[in-house]
Amino acid sequence: MPTRRSARAATFTVLAALVVAAVGCGAEPPDLFAVDRSGSIAGAKLRLEVNDGGTVRCNGGEPKRMPSKLLLDARELQRQLDEPGVAGRSLPPGPTSVLRYDVRTEHTRVRFADDSRNRPKTLDELAFLVRQVAQEACGLAR
Repeated sequence: MPTRRSARAATFTVLAALVVAAVGCGAEPPDLFAVDRSGSIAGAKLRLEVNDGGTVRCNGGEPKRMPSKLLLDARELQRQLDEPGVAGRSLPPGPTSVLRYDVRTEHTRVRFADDSRNRPKTLDELAFLVRQVAQEACGLAR
């Protein structure tokens, strides 16, 4: 017959295993999108991986926290990037291109430049968000 001490130890072991399983099996939040930015000006080259958990990887570095407002904006832009009219677009750069973007979500890829003709408003908003994240979360100049 088990003693109270052994029963408590068994209960503790089971509870500890449940806690470890709950924490250990928790899936990492998915990436909202990844952006590769290039261009003809200093500081143009940039790679961002924006995660739904509120972090961003800047140029392959360690994850950094994003301000909440930027995370909310990133979530909305991710939804818009997957919408018809934006998803899968590849817009050639114009003659005065300074920055070019290659954006990937789980479902689509979009390529454009800062002077691509007929680009949806969503892409201008994305370019602005990339700059904000680079400055505020990554600590970069551009």
